[in-house]
Amino acid sequence: MIQLARAARGLPRIAAVQRCMNTSTIAVETSKQTAPKTRRRRTTVFSDKLNKGPSFEDFVNGKAADQVVDPIAAAMKDPEARLPAWLKVPIPKGKSFQKLKNDVRELKLATVCEEAKCPNIGECWGGKKSEATATIMLMGDTCTRGCRFCSVKTNRAPAPLDPMEPENTAEAISRWGLGYVVLTTVDRDDLLDGGAHHLAETVLKIKQKAPQILVECLSGDFRGDLAMAQVLANSPLDVFAHNMETVERLTPHVRDRRATYRQSLAVLNSAKEVQPDLVTKTSIMLGFGETDEEILQTMRDLREVKCDVVTFGQYMRPTKRHMKVAEYITPAKFDYWKEKALEMGFLYCASGPLVRSSYKAGEAFIENVIKKRRGIYAE
Repeated sequence: MIQLARAARGLPRIAAVQRCMNTSTIAVETSKQTAPKTRRRRTTVFSDKLNKGPSFEDFVNGKAADQVVDPIAAAMKDPEARLPAWLKVPIPKGKSFQKLKNDVRELKLATVCEEAKCPNIGECWGGKKSEATATIMLMGDTCTRGCRFCSVKTNRAPAPLDPMEPENTAEAISRWGLGYVVLTTVDRDDLLDGGAHHLAETVLKIKQKAPQILVECLSGDFRGDLAMAQVLANSPLDVFAHNMETVERLTPHVRDRRATYRQSLAVLNSAKEVQPDLVTKTSIMLGFGETDEEILQTMRDLREVKCDVVTFGQYMRPTKRHMKVAEYITPAKFDYWKEKALEMGFLYCASGPLVRSSYKAGEAFIENVIKKRRGIYAE
């Protein structure tokens, strides 16, 4: 009797479980009927050569290891190579160095010397004021592009331009009593004119406050807008500079994709066309895996657009987030490229492991180019 009573009490529970199972089955069958058919996603296909790499089939077939993805990585002779002795520099110090640094902070100016972690900051900012070289970075410290070699901050929408920057820059430079100053700039693709009028105004303000100072402006490419390059070239500057950075083959791998080799040549050519007497200048980094013939071709291209001055320097990796050095070029090789440049008709060439675009401009550039153009020869 007891067992029958227990079985009777369990019947409702069993019935409830069966109803639940039946409901679940019906729900599953209904969802199968009403669920929309999902489309199969297309396989992503990269048309950009920089993004092309081994496919899944290449890995299965064992062919992936034979494909070259990055030409710079492929050119590395020794990825673990230590920094050569000729590239080691002392820690910057001295009264002149500290004075320039304090003035930069006080006037809220940015310098490429600090932002790009230049190894020559101690030498360029130290010593006599008249021989010091300051490279002031205009239009903020944030670039709209992202080159693989550069440590300057990047952002698609940087802060607005400081309307007082031209005046503050001119005041700082007149206060320092420099003989030569280099104005450089981040790329501002967010501005309609690329910042050309802002740069031209800064040059004008400097010349008004300190007409004896020679001014070089290292500009961007203004997105290929040659009219804006001419706006800057028509300002009272002494040197129009725009860097090629590397050879044509490696340009897409080293620089931002918006900065093309031919576009840079066009900018230099445009400045020369509008101001034939203006000194034009460019800089090339070595150590990316470029060949001698590629360097020679780049120099030929520069001479075709009548570029006056070229500098060669060693690429040095600013941080571990940036691309590695493919090769450390010896000082003897840099001397070779200087001789070649002079043979090809360049007015002046600074070439060395630690040479940068504005390195020792007060000594080398003024004496060997500006004074020669003006018929004033240094001893």
